[in-house]
Amino acid sequence: MELWDAYDSGFRRIEGRTLVRGEPIPAGLYHLVSDILVRHRDGTYLLMRRDPRKHYGGLWEATAGGSALRGETALDCARRELREETGILAGDLTKVGTEMGENTIYVEFLCVTDWPKDRITLQPGETVDYRWVTGETLLQMKRDELITERMEQYLDAF
Repeated sequence: MELWDAYDSGFRRIEGRTLVRGEPIPAGLYHLVSDILVRHRDGTYLLMRRDPRKHYGGLWEATAGGSALRGETALDCARRELREETGILAGDLTKVGTEMGENTIYVEFLCVTDWPKDRITLQPGETVDYRWVTGETLLQMKRDELITERMEQYLDAF
């Protein structure tokens, strides 16, 4: 059972309130999700193909990420998710945005790395392939190929 802290719309953790993955999130409450856009020092971006058994299976995504576990900060979550989904150990993550979704607070990070491009470790059940692409290629991908529109606004910011 995966447990999450509950947050209010002001991004404040609600003491003593726990949410459970898979159970409906009550109105007015939010859970925290960290997304990480990975850019190599050479300027290319990491894309990963989602496992076909997952929601949006087979599509590419430009982020690693997931829900913060109970007690994790957004940064703790980002570091954990990046390591689990790519193998990349990143000490330097830059927060680039925060957005509100339906019952979700998304905290977006940028990871600029010189991690060896051929040493990405995919997480079984999450992703099945990866590739490095230019920002231009990423922006030209069609919506039926790529599912991370929300992060594209951060490509030109750096």
